[in-house]
Amino acid sequence: MVMRSSLTFLLMGACLIGSAESQVVEKPLTSVEGLQLINVKAEVVEHSGFSGLQVTRSDDYTGGGTLVLIEGSTFEDGTIELELAGEPAAGADLGMRGFIGVAFRVDPEDVDRYECFYLRPVNGRADNQLQRNHSTQYVSHPEYPWYRLREASPGIYESYVDLVPSAWTKVRIEVDGTTAGLYVHGADQPTLMVSDLKHGDSSGLVGLWLHSSTLAYFRDLTIVPAE
Repeated sequence: MVMRSSLTFLLMGACLIGSAESQVVEKPLTSVEGLQLINVKAEVVEHSGFSGLQVTRSDDYTGGGTLVLIEGSTFEDGTIELELAGEPAAGADLGMRGFIGVAFRVDPEDVDRYECFYLRPVNGRADNQLQRNHSTQYVSHPEYPWYRLREASPGIYESYVDLVPSAWTKVRIEVDGTTAGLYVHGADQPTLMVSDLKHGDSSGLVGLWLHSSTLAYFRDLTIVPAE
């Protein structure tokens, strides 16, 4: 079901191409096979005309990170692409924004340690311009949560992009060493660029990321490591 469990990863359901050092992973996310659920529950549903994975926090959630790890997704540099949709879950506090994104270079020995880009869909068309400017976010857990980065470097690790809650949104992340870019809606230029990834030049797993207050959907994931 949905509990944090031992990270014994088996390659299940993914399409793997190439050597063990450089594997392309293609997952339509129409099955829970090959996924490691961390404090969440997941099921395949139809959402806005497409089949994908619906993810929410587990029924017995008491705190901690909420992730879906992609088994066999060892990733250092390269590209991660998928479509996602997010909105505040039923009963969420009014301040919740439908936080949804992608974690990468997740430490398999400590899954609370990772780099992450995420979206705040509720902010995308807010009446307040400052709130709009907080539509996308980079974080590096656990040392650099959003509030530390915002306080120390206002406007550097966040940006605006047009978003609609619960709407499928195409996202691409490109990673090279200590630099990463977030591309939204198929744009040629990044919406948010980070030149100093806080964990340095590291490697780890790829994860579907959501806040515990979010009702999240994911589909059509492709991970292409750099050659």
